[in-house]
Amino acid sequence: MKPVVYFLLFCFFITSVAAQDRDISYMSSGGILNPIQANMDIRHYTLTLDVDIADESIAGSTKIDFILQQPADTVLFDLVHFMKVTRTLSSNKNIPFYRDHDFIYIVKAGGFKAGKQSVTIEYNGKPPVAVNPPWKGGFTWTKDGQGNPWVAINCQLQGAKVYFPCKDHPSDEPNEGVDMFITVPKGLTVAGPGLLKKGSTQKNKQTFHWKTNYTISNYCIVFNIGKYAVVKDSYTTINGNKVPMEFFVLEEHRSNAQKILELRARDTHILEKYFGEYPWAKEKIGIAEVPNSGMEHQTMITYGGKSGNFTTRKVGNLDFNGNLFHEFTHEWFANKVTNKDWSQMWIQEGITTYADALFSREANGERGYDSTMVKIKRNIKNKIPVVQGDVLNSEDAYNGDIYPKGAFMMHILRYVIGDDLFFPTLKKLATDPKYTYDNFVVTDVVEKLFSSAAGKDLKPLFDFYLRTTEKLEIVVMQTGFNEYTVRSTNAPMPLDIDVLTSTGIQKIILSDKGENIISQFPPVPDPNGYYFKTVTSD
Repeated sequence: MKPVVYFLLFCFFITSVAAQDRDISYMSSGGILNPIQANMDIRHYTLTLDVDIADESIAGSTKIDFILQQPADTVLFDLVHFMKVTRTLSSNKNIPFYRDHDFIYIVKAGGFKAGKQSVTIEYNGKPPVAVNPPWKGGFTWTKDGQGNPWVAINCQLQGAKVYFPCKDHPSDEPNEGVDMFITVPKGLTVAGPGLLKKGSTQKNKQTFHWKTNYTISNYCIVFNIGKYAVVKDSYTTINGNKVPMEFFVLEEHRSNAQKILELRARDTHILEKYFGEYPWAKEKIGIAEVPNSGMEHQTMITYGGKSGNFTTRKVGNLDFNGNLFHEFTHEWFANKVTNKDWSQMWIQEGITTYADALFSREANGERGYDSTMVKIKRNIKNKIPVVQGDVLNSEDAYNGDIYPKGAFMMHILRYVIGDDLFFPTLKKLATDPKYTYDNFVVTDVVEKLFSSAAGKDLKPLFDFYLRTTEKLEIVVMQTGFNEYTVRSTNAPMPLDIDVLTSTGIQKIILSDKGENIISQFPPVPDPNGYYFKTVTSD
């Protein structure tokens, strides 16, 4: 065998081993919370990182402020195992730690007292490369059309532990926010969450200090790096607060930025109508261009278009970009109204998908709304329940139906309790402090809110559509000349339903007992499609 062949085989072997060593396909976020971490309430993260783009590596530290409910000799944080931890500190003193795969156990002589605590973890290494961002996360190291470095981070399903040590669980967010000090080569810009504070400049490098005082999900604690132009505008919220709008767009695509900001202002106005004031009015409405489809990163939604064209389509007379609108709606549902566990992901994804129908309602009236809901319904696979348990990791919880079937649950609720109750209750979910910011929601909390508004127990309906794969089964039986009975074989509770007859729409109570209908043609139950159902005739 020739030497060059040996060399190529050796390179292949080394590359394969390295790829396997950095494989994070096994990783997910959340799941059963370790008792050591259950004792910890995270208050604040401070990330100080130097990004070596040429080496595709990072180095620095994360300072974690937290509260211990009870004294403990050990605290536990998550960090992917191929990032090297060099030392851990408490009160500026070195303290011992040991690694167990993706865990960092920090042990303090004499123990940690209950109450406020702080540790700093210094580390470095090459973070995982995203295989299929934003779904299979990690870092994306690429270049823009002009050959400039372009770096993006995505970590929703794998967790923020892909690049910084944290308590990686959806039930605990840093209530006092995050400070990020990110150093990059001079000439590049860092886009991040919150507000940009005064940074520093070195000979060949520049440090960007991003600060948010709001509580924030771990997977939103990310930054993006590029040769960005920052195009600015402002928006006045429904409550009269003036909020800066900033689009971190590649310089080569700058000419398209203003139209995107105009869409953003219009979309904010529509979403505020249904969900209340923009949630982060004290910081900004931000967008960062990235080399993937985008993500709901708090106050800095990421978005990618084809060659920077940021294409739109018409909904009624309005220009609409579905991905841009979807990720922005997450500022209300995901970032402000947050699931306590990944098993409840339908709340953030379903209601955000439902917002597409609300946009169509604004653009094209109820016919536009109905048309969008028909399209959403077609995407329901109904293979597994939307809610499969109370505690799941992100991988086990994530399935396609959390989007369309979650949205259809909202559609059903709208019909069952009526617009006069539905829309104010939906807005209450998005605005009441009991459900927002520092607090979390689960399915039962959402159900109780709507049940209280309706004045009746809606839990059977929620359980039926979210915790099973059943469809509402409706039977139309002819009992005589122009006489029919409409009943359900599995209705979870008595349900109002419209029935189209020869004399028009008739409203009945659907149950297993059946309702008699007089019609010159077979009646059509639920002609407008408010229920996820099957209809058979006997």
